Order: sequence, then structure tokens, then C-alpha cells
Amino acid sequence: MKIIIIGLGTIGKTILKNLSGEKHTIVIIDENKSKIESLIEKYDVLGIVGNGASMDIQNEANAKDADVVIALTHSDELNILACLVAKKIGAQNTIARVRNPDYSKQIADMKDDLGISMVVNPERETANEIFNIINLPSVTQIEHFAEGKVSLVEVVAEKGCSLIGETLISLSKKINTKVLICAVQRGNEVLIPSGNFMFREGDKIHFTSNAKMLGDFLTEVKLVKSPLKKIMIVGGGRISYYLADALSKKKYAVKLLEDDPANAEELAEFLPRVTVICGNGTQHDLLLEEGIEAMDAFIALTDIDEENMIVSMFANKSKVKKTITQIKNDDLFGMLDELGINNTVSPKQVVASRIISYIRALANTVGSNVLTLYRLVNNQVEALEFSVKKQERIYNKPLKELKIKNNCLIACIIRQNEVIIPNGDSEIRLGDNVVVVTTHKNFDDLTDVFE
Repeated sequence: MKIIIIGLGTIGKTILKNLSGEKHTIVIIDENKSKIESLIEKYDVLGIVGNGASMDIQNEANAKDADVVIALTHSDELNILACLVAKKIGAQNTIARVRNPDYSKQIADMKDDLGISMVVNPERETANEIFNIINLPSVTQIEHFAEGKVSLVEVVAEKGCSLIGETLISLSKKINTKVLICAVQRGNEVLIPSGNFMFREGDKIHFTSNAKMLGDFLTEVKLVKSPLKKIMIVGGGRISYYLADALSKKKYAVKLLEDDPANAEELAEFLPRVTVICGNGTQHDLLLEEGIEAMDAFIALTDIDEENMIVSMFANKSKVKKTITQIKNDDLFGMLDELGINNTVSPKQVVASRIISYIRALANTVGSNVLTLYRLVNNQVEALEFSVKKQERIYNKPLKELKIKNNCLIACIIRQNEVIIPNGDSEIRLGDNVVVVTTHKNFDDLTDVFE
């Protein structure tokens, strides 16, 4: 596919990094010459310095031949105009980053007129991810395949969890709910477990499950936690606004701490169900005064990673049941486990994942059979949903008779409306969707999984 990326900020660079090894033809456009030059040296891409909303610049990039143009500049208006221009020139699909909530409804009503195929709002997407984690207190991350029929879930084997000390073989004899353990992160090591693998306290466990059965499994392994009711949010940015609004409408008791008086006043006006406190949410005394020790969940959403980390550690020390921390700098992820920070969100990764999944779905129409793609454990593991389109030698045979590559796992088979958690006797058939978890990169067909 030919992909044009306009705007090389943190999200643009994250998408470029993820797409650069996937055999696409990529053109990058930015007004910052040094940024373009450094990325051309690092990746096999074509770079153009200039305004990505200019018709001349897009013609230079041959946007008329583009399968998708992604506009990710800091200006909503510029992104919308860039998509209009790209569509006018002849680009097949366009994606715009639009952050201003005032534009959301207008764009939804005018998407076709504007020529925009997909709109992404990093703050809203991140707020939605946090909202899902709050609704499932036992879960640290959740993704979906097959239009929501299959869940890919991350949990932590905390003290008291009945997974600890069990092997996959012994667990299968004790658990009634069918799930498939796909990957385990132990410290900095990532493992695709075999039958004799034994779980330890602190392991981060990824598994696939029929979405309807997820609660049953969490109950069986003693990972169900009591519902969260009292929520404290530190930082009054757009993510906090979207999140506090959604939580308060679901009857959560939300307290939001924001140190800018004008912003705090505005938030109080727009969020009548939320208790907005004007004050520095990173101050020890204020957190105690506002009752951090009585909170069920604490969410750190300031613009400074280090502040988020410190207040999250204090929340953990204060015995808050669930702590969620915004981290923007990838370099910090390596130290989070040792600091006891298990639940993190990164706006750029959330949006990049959505856009990459969309591009994979587009690629599916022009050769690739990947419907959905998620990258897990700091991009060390890929979870892919393949569409089984054409007859292959591997179909209609028990999986135990096939040779699967090392560090690959058939995690789920979706057959019409049936979700199959596979065993050795399961077969892949024409028309199925198949979820694979692997440490290999850049698979674009199910046959890549087999020797």
C-alpha cells in the first residue's frame, strides 16, 4: 500500500515506526526539515518538507496514488483541509486527527462531504480505554477481535490468585471456563507458554476468551475485585474531561483536581456531576485532605510523566485499589514494574493502534489477510486476526498434526457466530477468522504461522 503521513509529532512517529517494516510505500510530510531528514535516515521512506494541506505538496507526494493519507498535525483545521485536498486529488482513504470536541458532531454528520474516512481523537480514545479498565477492575488491558465476540485480556497474578503455582496442564483440569493463555510477561522477559509453564506471583498474563465468558474465568481464578465507586483524577486536560464526564454519567463518584483556576472553573461548569477541586494534585497534603485513602481508583493524567509516576506510587502506598497512570515517554516503561505501576495508558499508542488496525483492514482488500492487529508488551508481541479466504493445505486438519512455528500460538477460531478456544483436535476451515499470538513480526497471511 502507499501511505502518506502528514505531521510527524509523537503519534505520527509512532505510526511510522510501526508501519515501516510492513512492506508499504511510505511518504512523510512535515514543515520541520531536520525532523524529515532524521526520519529518512532512520526508515526507508520518502520525505517532503512543506505544508501537508497544500495541493502542490500533495501532488509532489503523488497523493492521487495513495491508498491512505493520514493527517496528524497539531491543527484540527489543517488536518481536515489536508484530507479534503487529498480526496480531491484522488487518494482512496483519509484519516484525520481531530481533538476539538466542538467538531465531533459536525464531522460525524459531514464525513462524506469532507472526504474523511476515519476521525481519531487521542484524548477521547484514551479516556475510553481508561473507562473500560475502571469497569473491569481486575483487568489491566483489554482488546477485542471479531467485532467484540473475542476478548484479549491482560491480568496480573496478584497474591491470592489461584493461577499462582499452577501449570497450564494442571489449570486445564481445574478450570471450567475455556480460555487460552497466550503470553506471559515476567519482568522484562516475554514467554509464549507451553504445557509445563508454571505461573508465579506478579506475572502479567495475556489470554483470549469468549467475551461473554470473561467474568466467569476471572471469578474461577479469584481475580474478581469489588466494583470501583470513588474515583480521583489528577490533571484537568481533555482526557480528564472526557473520562470524568463518562464516569459521572455512570453514577461513579468522581473528584477531579486541577491547579489552573480558570480551567478548574470551566470544568466545574461543564461537569455538574463531578466534584472539581482547584489545587495542585501532586501535593501530598492536598491529596490526603481530599481523601485519597478512601478512593477506589486513582488516575494520574497530568502532562508530566514523572509527576504521574510519583503520585501513582503514593496512591499505591495509600492502598487505593486501582491506579492508572498516563505515560507518554516510551523510555520510562522499563522501570514501571519495579515501581509497582501496573496500569498505564499512552495516548499515542492508543491512537496508533487504532490507525494501524484500520490500515491492516484496508490492506486486507488488496492482498493481506490481517483484519485486526494489536501489539502487546511494549511491542514485543503481536496479536493478529486473520481472515481465512482461500483453500490451503493446513485447513481441515487437526492442529496437533500441523507444525506451527516456534513462539506462535493459535489463540482463537471464530466460525460464523461461534467462538472456539482451540485444542489439538480443532481444525481451521475456509471462512473462519483465526487469532494468532506471536513474537514474530510482519505476518500478513495465516500460512506464515506454519512451517
